[in-house]
Amino acid sequence: MKHRYFGVNQCFVGAARAAKRVGLLHDVICNTCRGRGRFYNAANPSFENTVHDIDAIDRKILVILQKDGRISNLKLAEAVSLSPTAVLARTQRLQREGFIVGFEAKLSPFKLGCGMTVFVEVLLDRTTPNIFDAFKAAVLTHPEISECHMVAGGFDYLIKLRVRDMEAYRDFASRRLWQFPGVRETRTYAVIEEVKDGGPLPI
Repeated sequence: MKHRYFGVNQCFVGAARAAKRVGLLHDVICNTCRGRGRFYNAANPSFENTVHDIDAIDRKILVILQKDGRISNLKLAEAVSLSPTAVLARTQRLQREGFIVGFEAKLSPFKLGCGMTVFVEVLLDRTTPNIFDAFKAAVLTHPEISECHMVAGGFDYLIKLRVRDMEAYRDFASRRLWQFPGVRETRTYAVIEEVKDGGPLPI
């Protein structure tokens, strides 16, 4: 198994390339939802069709909830100029139909001792269903991995990790990541600055 470490002076290029490749993803593993998320496929037209199922008021509700998930139903109703009963019905429908998948608190990784972000490109030695399944299962058991995307391009998966520092990453990589099923090669990109992280969806 081959590993390449890209140092501080090289991670700007790596981050840019990684960002472009994220747009090609078709399979998402989210450690937050423990794999209960949807299967995203860029060629699947169903994601385009769902946009037509909501109107302008629904979109405004979604925009507001993205900014403040704890807003009261009364204030939300005032913001969209509807009655509380009507807004509650709309919000419940948006949840029921899958437009709203949940509400969560945004925590500070720095306060919790995992302030360093690392992206890792992973190339597998074989691209067979059993290797994919085994790799996914390994990913879902490690909370250090906040995101893992199967991508098209020169490698198979793009992983996002949150760790304390580079020493903690080296320990995780050598003891765990490089031991994942099928891993042949990895490339590491340490983040120097987070320009934008977890922004709202363009509604």
